[in-house]
Amino acid sequence: MLSLFIRWPPVTMPFLPSLLLILLTVSTPSWCQSSDTSSPKASNGTPFPWEKMRLPEHITPVHYDLLIHANLTTLTFEGTTEIEITASQPTSTIILHSHLLQISKATLKKRVGERLSAEPLRVLEYPPHEQIALLAPEPLAVGLLYTVVIDYSGNLSEHLNGFYKSTYRTKEGEVRVLASTHFEPTAARMAFPCFDEPAFKANFSVKIRREPRHLAISNMPLVKSVAIAEGLLEDHFDVTVKMSTYLVAFIISDFKSISKMTKSGVKVSIYAAPDKIHQADYALDTAVTLLEFYEDYFSIPYPLPKQDLAAIPDFESGAMENWGLTTYRESILLFDPETSSASDKLSITMTVSHELAHQWFGNLVTMEWWNDLWLNEGFAKFMEFVSVSVTHPELKVEDYFFGKCFNVMEVDALNSSHPVSTPVVKPAQIREMFDEVSYEKICPTDGSERTDGFCSRGPHSSSTSHWRQEGLDVKTMMNTWTLQKGFPLITVTVRGRNVHMRQEHYTKGPEDAAETGYLWHVPLTFITSESNSVQRFLLKTKTDVLILPEEVEWIKFNVGMNGYYIVHYEDDGWDSLTGLLKGAHTTISSNDRASLINNAFQLVSNGKLSIEKALDLALYLRRETEIMPVFQGLNELIPMYKLMEKRDMKEVENQFKAFLIRLLRDLIDKQTWTDEGSVSQRMLRTELLLLACVRKYQPCVQRAEAYFREWKEADGNLSLPSDVTLAVFAVGVQNTEGWDFLYRKYQSSLSTSEKNKIEFALSISQDKNKLQWLLDESFKGDVIKIQEFPYILGAVGRNPVGYPLAWQFLRENWDKLIEKFELGSTSLTHMVIRTTSQFSTRARLEEVKEFFGSLKEKGSQLRCVQQTIETIGENIRWMDKNFEKIRVWLQSQELELL
Repeated sequence: MLSLFIRWPPVTMPFLPSLLLILLTVSTPSWCQSSDTSSPKASNGTPFPWEKMRLPEHITPVHYDLLIHANLTTLTFEGTTEIEITASQPTSTIILHSHLLQISKATLKKRVGERLSAEPLRVLEYPPHEQIALLAPEPLAVGLLYTVVIDYSGNLSEHLNGFYKSTYRTKEGEVRVLASTHFEPTAARMAFPCFDEPAFKANFSVKIRREPRHLAISNMPLVKSVAIAEGLLEDHFDVTVKMSTYLVAFIISDFKSISKMTKSGVKVSIYAAPDKIHQADYALDTAVTLLEFYEDYFSIPYPLPKQDLAAIPDFESGAMENWGLTTYRESILLFDPETSSASDKLSITMTVSHELAHQWFGNLVTMEWWNDLWLNEGFAKFMEFVSVSVTHPELKVEDYFFGKCFNVMEVDALNSSHPVSTPVVKPAQIREMFDEVSYEKICPTDGSERTDGFCSRGPHSSSTSHWRQEGLDVKTMMNTWTLQKGFPLITVTVRGRNVHMRQEHYTKGPEDAAETGYLWHVPLTFITSESNSVQRFLLKTKTDVLILPEEVEWIKFNVGMNGYYIVHYEDDGWDSLTGLLKGAHTTISSNDRASLINNAFQLVSNGKLSIEKALDLALYLRRETEIMPVFQGLNELIPMYKLMEKRDMKEVENQFKAFLIRLLRDLIDKQTWTDEGSVSQRMLRTELLLLACVRKYQPCVQRAEAYFREWKEADGNLSLPSDVTLAVFAVGVQNTEGWDFLYRKYQSSLSTSEKNKIEFALSISQDKNKLQWLLDESFKGDVIKIQEFPYILGAVGRNPVGYPLAWQFLRENWDKLIEKFELGSTSLTHMVIRTTSQFSTRARLEEVKEFFGSLKEKGSQLRCVQQTIETIGENIRWMDKNFEKIRVWLQSQELELL
């Protein structure tokens, strides 16, 4: 059984969501530790007494007293860490983590009767494992409480992890410095020596020394401030609940805040730079609403007296769930009604929901080791949709949930994917676990009792209830999904009333690819031409047959795309469904239509379906108006011409681009240049108008040019409709004067939403000199913050003019990149994938293999490298097989679509 660390009154089972019940019964293997074959040597040359990456289990931390004093002028800090520990076996060696800290003194204290003794500890350091050994003069006694006291110092990190420096510029142009933390997964050891593994939960008492002009916040409320000396205060924060080291947080800044109370008395506050605190209202209201929802949903009170949400100017990831002090990118917490779009509002709401879900699932209940990160992240991702569908029904988040399944399937279809639960030991391996598979490979397994598309809390809401007659074994079923990589392809053949089903492991590539032999327990759902009532069937074997009550014209499996599998309809099955879409597409839901688009093109990749049939099916999009089928159509069709761009096939590439605009022209022409409509309508408008402008559809280009001219003449002070701003900027940036004006506005803007839009526009310029300058400037991390660089490099890497520049920049600056963005980080993964994964020639494939192969321990074994090499090989095979067929098919369509 999975060992979860619950440090709060036990959860009563009837109130647990059904998915949580499943997760708590999943059996997970215990992974062996790896150890070096040679005996490790400490930094002073003496033998280091521990050879494994994982810490020994016989020393347990109970309580930490942390004292931190940061100097925001010299960018250094000093600290004292006092750790109460117990030993479960006699030992004179205490192994814990420390990274880039200078330890000046270590002492062991113990109480003997009324007397408190203190003995010096010898310190050995082993940097390759980021460990230190404290050697006691005599063995620790079992069961006694000892206190380890360590004095140390360090530099504020220049990178975006550990205890690091951040800056922001006031509207007057003054640069101000703050210090913030980001510890997940393995960076608490950069701020204080500690047992930096999630299973070593303890209580923390934090004290921060600061200047009076600054404010300090941490996980818990401030208890008191003490004057230490003139111009120096010491803030004492309340003791935390038991928690893992990666959840500790503290910030020293001059931020301002706004606050509200939840109905249960929890104080919720938003902290941000003073010039931006007026953009915090939406996040504050959202956080209060969501915190109240979770307390009710989980039937477990939020265990802390406050919940702070802080907008950090420099932040590598999107957000972090530190208990009681969640931290965010400014763009994912701050909402400016003047410049933020519908997409921004959705992103803020979902991210706040995700981090607050972690306060229970992840913080209160924690995976024992990082191999089961999915228990944290998959559940928090799932809860985004559960919560927001109830608290913010106007956002209609259920429209986007199954799109997450498509995202992860793209990665999970590769041979270089990994099971949800995967052995990891090294920090770089741990960082690689923060990927789509860990976050998004939780699709609902069936359409049981639902509220707005998600599991309800009614008396019959167990998602397993419909399968009990099948003799469902939850543990066995879930093991097929967590311990195997990939997902099943279900092939359906209809013979009269008999429906024959066969499952196999879906992989991209030729049909004769090696069979893995994987089998899943797949909860199938289906509707037919004769009944829109959802039917269910649990497929546990390689093949099976179900019998329909009558013959049908068509059958559609995976209703609403609620299962993590794709479906191939043999014989005339696809023809029947294409006919349905062509004649009466609204007969099935928009999610079902989007899943048919996705499945058809996925089946082209492994040879089950011809490209002509997939394109024929997509023609129905001329009559489509719903966001998810349109988005999925774009997700399938745009990459096709992106592959052509990398092969210098201008004639067919341009024909295909023109075909795509003709296909969606009626829908594009219906879009208004306003911010009106539902969130889905507004997001659809943003994407369609941007596509039309980038593809030079003249009615849209002319409208955007007029808007940009007005905006520029008003010196950027004209309020543009936020949902069309991206399209306007994309057109305006295409001449030198417009590019330069946008960059000037970027420097003065206080809106992170507006700055993100400008960054994207600058990245799609067709001027190579501008693109090269942008790469160089953003890598400096001055005007454009270094956190933005991975996205700028990725956008230039997708630019038909810029992709050679991005690939060259990645290669020439690799050593600097892995200093700023660690090996295995999501930022580095993003840069590798976005600069290379659309290559489609053998020459580029050889370049990629040669470069990454030369890196050795500096990156050759990264999973993202294996993924991009595999993807490029698939791109080449796909283009070789399908390009000529696409050319002929386009010729046959030109007259029909005119």
